[in-house]
Amino acid sequence: MDSLLRSEKMTLCQMFLQSEAAYTCVSELGELGLVQFRDLNPDVNAFQRKFVNEIRRCEEMERKLRFLEKEINKDGIPMLNTGDNPDAPAAREMIDLETTFEKLENEMKEVNSNSEALKRNFLELTELKHILRKTQTFFDEALHDPSMTEERIGLLGDEQTVRPGQTMRLGFVAGVILRERIPSFEVMLWRICRGNVFLRQAEIDSPMEDPVTGDNVHKSVFIIFFQGEQLKARIKKICEGYRATLYPCPETQTERREMAIGVMTRIEDLNTVLGQTQDHRHRVLVAAAKNIKVWFIKVRKIKAIYHTLNMFNLDVTQKCLIAECWCPVSDLDRIQHALRRGTERSGSSVPCIINRMQTHMVPPTYNRCNKFTQGFQNIVDAYGVAAYREVNPAPFTCITFPFLFAVMFGDMGHGLIMFLFALFLVVKEKSLESKRNSNEIFRTFFGGRYIILLMGAFSVYTGFMYNDIFSKPLNFFGSQWAVTHGDPHYSIEELYRNEKIGFDPNQTFLGSPYPMGIDPIWQFAFNKIAFTNSLKMKMSVILGVSQMFFGIALSYFNHRYFNKPLNLIFDFIPMIIFLFCMFGYLIILLFVKWIKYSPSQSHDAPSLLIGLIDMFLFNYAKYVSPGSPVRDDQKQFIYNGQQGFQSFLVVLAVLCVPWMMLGKPLYIRYMKKYGQRADFQMVPQDEEEEEEVMFTTSPNVVSPTNYSFNDGKFKHQPLSVNSGDLLGGGGSEEVVHNLESNGALHTEEAVEEEHVDLSEIFIHQAIHTIEFCLGCISHTASYLRLWALSLAHAQLSEVLWTLVFRIGFGLPKTYGSIILFFIFQIWAGMTVLILVLMEGLSAFLHALRLHWVEFQSKFYDGSGHMFTPFSFSHIIDGGLDE
Repeated sequence: MDSLLRSEKMTLCQMFLQSEAAYTCVSELGELGLVQFRDLNPDVNAFQRKFVNEIRRCEEMERKLRFLEKEINKDGIPMLNTGDNPDAPAAREMIDLETTFEKLENEMKEVNSNSEALKRNFLELTELKHILRKTQTFFDEALHDPSMTEERIGLLGDEQTVRPGQTMRLGFVAGVILRERIPSFEVMLWRICRGNVFLRQAEIDSPMEDPVTGDNVHKSVFIIFFQGEQLKARIKKICEGYRATLYPCPETQTERREMAIGVMTRIEDLNTVLGQTQDHRHRVLVAAAKNIKVWFIKVRKIKAIYHTLNMFNLDVTQKCLIAECWCPVSDLDRIQHALRRGTERSGSSVPCIINRMQTHMVPPTYNRCNKFTQGFQNIVDAYGVAAYREVNPAPFTCITFPFLFAVMFGDMGHGLIMFLFALFLVVKEKSLESKRNSNEIFRTFFGGRYIILLMGAFSVYTGFMYNDIFSKPLNFFGSQWAVTHGDPHYSIEELYRNEKIGFDPNQTFLGSPYPMGIDPIWQFAFNKIAFTNSLKMKMSVILGVSQMFFGIALSYFNHRYFNKPLNLIFDFIPMIIFLFCMFGYLIILLFVKWIKYSPSQSHDAPSLLIGLIDMFLFNYAKYVSPGSPVRDDQKQFIYNGQQGFQSFLVVLAVLCVPWMMLGKPLYIRYMKKYGQRADFQMVPQDEEEEEEVMFTTSPNVVSPTNYSFNDGKFKHQPLSVNSGDLLGGGGSEEVVHNLESNGALHTEEAVEEEHVDLSEIFIHQAIHTIEFCLGCISHTASYLRLWALSLAHAQLSEVLWTLVFRIGFGLPKTYGSIILFFIFQIWAGMTVLILVLMEGLSAFLHALRLHWVEFQSKFYDGSGHMFTPFSFSHIIDGGLDE
């Protein structure tokens, strides 16, 4: 229970790892995931550290694996992901992995190069094939269409310039160009050649594959007729500028036919070679896809190990590495066994040594969680990580968070939808987790599946209390209000005539309350809002004040655990008294009013809100004693002696303000003035001495003494390193790495013990007092959001039913059922999108605020830093702390 209520006890340890065994020992610690190493070389450049070359080799292997992964994805080959977690390879296996990746990369580059060359040849032959076909069509059209000859003559010059008997010989070029460039290409030809060319073009029906990018491109065949070498040079330059490809095209039909036959033969041969190349590429990639996930994990583990080794210090003899780390006290045995396994795996005969160290540094906060509590712990940590050994609100949040959410989201139908969705995620969590969906929204829902499950379950419960399912009530036990036929106040005709009716407890209430929840008859009352507002508003105040009392009660456990008697006297006690005088008393009056006044006396019951205002104004002029007749301008006390008791509570609440603000500074001043030391030591309650401090894989280690920080205090304990055993014998030089203190335990008491600055203490207490006193009022009002959002959710659900779904029930029976089917789809979609998702998110955020501000501010410091162990499990999820 102690580890659940508070973070784990942490200790700073020093490790001495023999150089040959350091890699395997760190590997074992990474699999264990319980050690957070400190960087002992903060001023050393990353490029100057010992294992920088190994890290570069790992980065090169990662680059090759990413290249293979890109090629696998390009071919659409599924990568096998069995969820396996292979052990980190031995250091000597890096060479084998590098050789394998180098071979695969070279093979893939060679295949890609050959494939690209073959595809480029195939593209050129295909374009030439289309050119031969299209140009033959152009020449055939010219032979059978005399107007084409006339058009060519007109383009080349005047008919009068061609003398009789003179032979006019035209030249031509043919090629392929991208289809979108044709319009500007044609304009450019006309302008540069001054209209003395004749262009024909035709689109290629099927798209072609770009050999470099693999994209499909659309091209067109063109042929340009001209006369003279000067025009030919201009045309070639224009084609080069537009990146058009020119191909040789024979002038005679016979030559074109022979070339076309040769082109088709070469295309068939290329198709065969391309198919074989693609099959070989596919086989290589399929084989790589089976292992690429495992390879990634292995390389990242190796890289993480060397990153960690770069944080260690080298001994002066260069024979061992010295590390410092934070680890849980309860897991020291497991860490010791992991080091022993690493030593055995490396084949070293020199054991690794771990011992606890003296330190003034604040330990990291480590809250041990399982998959159920992890989501709630994340909610708490998002506000701030708890200070070391501070009370952890996560166990209480597991219940209070979904309950407060459900108070705002109370509906059996909507809660059931949420519950079933979360139940699906929980039942299928193993299969869904192995798939590792890349959708961030889905991963968010999946990570909070247990939170959503409890929110849905609690919403079903509160919906049952509200008697509300999709804005409709359920009549389980029969109404306790008389509205049947024969009732003196209501008749059947009146019920049919009026959609809403009113209820008066003095007239139609049968005398006994509805057994569980709200009576379903209130759904048909026009004063339903007045009734539910009163109920939910008072319920919100009761829940809010109760949670604030619980938060202050948790601060008591913090003060006692850290042995802060001044905080108990000058903070905890006046805070409890002040909150009770302000709102605790109001909660008691609520229950007294509910018990004392019957339904027939409901009109005479005093208003608690007005009574609270009069209590702080000392306005009792119009109050009469209980049982006395009350006029319209008078109010009645609830019990005898109410005026005197309430006046006492107000005075007591006022006295609590200087008690909190001035008590601690004046007491510290008094103790300082008379030369006495106030008890500000941050010493936890558990004073038992710990004897077992030295942990080693060697049975022959001599242990001198040292001191260690544990749970906020220093403890006397053995500490030693046998340098002869550590360095493999032959040396008497002692190898002890002394840690310099990098910080002090920053607590209010420790600072005041060294130098008591009364002005700072006074300012701190003044701010603390003002914040708490004003917070009591603002936080109580903030809890009214429970009432407001519950009312808004119920009204929005009722509006959606009335304006959407109810329309289908008023349609004729002939086609009404068909339209009702589509109306139901609209209503269901809007219910899920608006009421479940949007309203659910709104209620979630408001519940988050109530826990962060109104609840945790009463006891939670949140000034700690997270325990981030060196763990390979993060690498499997794709995260690597560089």
